[in-house]
Amino acid sequence: MAETTLHSHSRAGGNPESSPVAEKLITDYIDIWTTAIEQKSSAGRGSSNKFSLYGIKKLRELILELAVRGKLVPQDTNDEPVSVLLERIAAEKAQLVKEGKLKKQKPLPEISEDEKPFELPQGWEWCPSISLFTLTKGKKPKVLSESNIGFPYLDIEALDRNNVLRYTNDEMCPKSSSDDIIVVCDGSRSGLVLDGKDGVLGSTLAIINTPPYIQAFIKLFFQQAFLRLNASMKGAAIPHLDTKALRESFIAFPPIEEQHRIVAKVDELMSLCDALEAQTEASIAAHQTLVETLLNALLLPQATANTASQSDISLEPSFTNSFDKDWQRVAEHFDTLFTTAASIDTLKQTILQLAVMGKLVPWGEGLRTGELKEYLSFGPRNGFSPKETSSATDVSVLKLGATTYGYLDLNQTKYVDIKVEDSSHLWLRDGDILIQRGNSANYVGCNCLIKMDVTGVIYPDLMMKLRTVKDLNPEFLSIWLSSPKSRQFMWDRMTGTSGTMPKISKKIVESIPVIIPSITVQTLIVAKVEELMALCEQLKACLADVQTTQLHLADAIVEQAV
Repeated sequence: MAETTLHSHSRAGGNPESSPVAEKLITDYIDIWTTAIEQKSSAGRGSSNKFSLYGIKKLRELILELAVRGKLVPQDTNDEPVSVLLERIAAEKAQLVKEGKLKKQKPLPEISEDEKPFELPQGWEWCPSISLFTLTKGKKPKVLSESNIGFPYLDIEALDRNNVLRYTNDEMCPKSSSDDIIVVCDGSRSGLVLDGKDGVLGSTLAIINTPPYIQAFIKLFFQQAFLRLNASMKGAAIPHLDTKALRESFIAFPPIEEQHRIVAKVDELMSLCDALEAQTEASIAAHQTLVETLLNALLLPQATANTASQSDISLEPSFTNSFDKDWQRVAEHFDTLFTTAASIDTLKQTILQLAVMGKLVPWGEGLRTGELKEYLSFGPRNGFSPKETSSATDVSVLKLGATTYGYLDLNQTKYVDIKVEDSSHLWLRDGDILIQRGNSANYVGCNCLIKMDVTGVIYPDLMMKLRTVKDLNPEFLSIWLSSPKSRQFMWDRMTGTSGTMPKISKKIVESIPVIIPSITVQTLIVAKVEELMALCEQLKACLADVQTTQLHLADAIVEQAV
């Protein structure tokens, strides 16, 4: 349908009018563009899952693809023939050669039928890239200084984030101006197009030299080619832009008047994408705020449900007269509330907190309160991180990522060449709880319950291990330590600054307040949490399937449209 629509709006003569093709693609598939969201894995503090607006990203790519294929605006037979424009460019280059400002080029190649990726619109021509632009590579000066003396040194940080960090007095290095357009030639962002600034051009960048009157269209060509150029980069560890292949490529080139119309239309549609992106992000944020507000109401104590916030862990079970009403409100809107990964993660955190507040399973009689240290048979005790060895040994040590997501990943270990006594506390056994005591602030305080005896594996220095007394179910304690209030208790007492590694001490873990119900109630709480967490994971899996379908739909629309 999209292909038919595109061709039905293409015309070859008359006065140019605004083409409704792209606008129709935006409006007809608005739900796909705004709901095709790609989730990125995240863990740790809070529920701020990262995501990318994949659908809008694909829409931007489609706009650029239509632009360079001549499908974004209609053609006009009154436009000056592109051959006249090409003659002007050739004459200017010949004059530069005559003046010694440009080397004489070899005869330009002609494009074969097999090399043409698509059929050109009326009035367009295939042109060798080298006839339209050349590249001037940057160079790293011998002397760079952080003192604001001389020329700004222009790297990606300076151009993309407007953050100049170094300067140079080197007069021999290539210089850029604010009139230039720059392409990244080395590194993970190779092919990225940036606006120039006044200064010395960095070694990973190149100026795109092209006549100023076609510069805007050439910039579109590079922007559209970004993904394709990345796919053809050279180099394994550090990718490089294949400038030779770029020079030998061909560009579909329109008359100058149509170039102006295309650039204006791209600017207009990209502004629409900006607005759509902002609206979508605002909608997602508002949805998450609503979820958090409704779920937080379930956690507030009696008589303060509208105003109070618990900054610490209460040593008494807390209930609110409005709990049933608050839960009913969540239940009635469950299908519309829990439609994102972030909202489901917030639900999981709420379940953990409700579990340790006695709201999933009644506490019953015989509650005991105190600090953790009162209910431990071992630890907390730090691990050991000996030097890694490349050859296989009888002992390996866990990497920090082995417990990040709450389960033990035995694929994340490294061999160490040491002897460990059979009686050492470093060995892992069923019922041990590992707590990450250092590294990223997001992961400090994460815990993992070991549910099997592990042979030949010890735990590292940035983890601590503990074991519970007989009448404290280790699964219940793991849930307690994972609850938001316990995590917050540890974060509030964490040491370290932005320049040093955040850590928690054994004393902090020992002092976490706990409420211990009977062993029977502990078992019931563990079973209920496992049941609800399994339902959350099923919900997440269904959501992932839906999101995958939406991503595929966005891809299919783009493929059909071009």
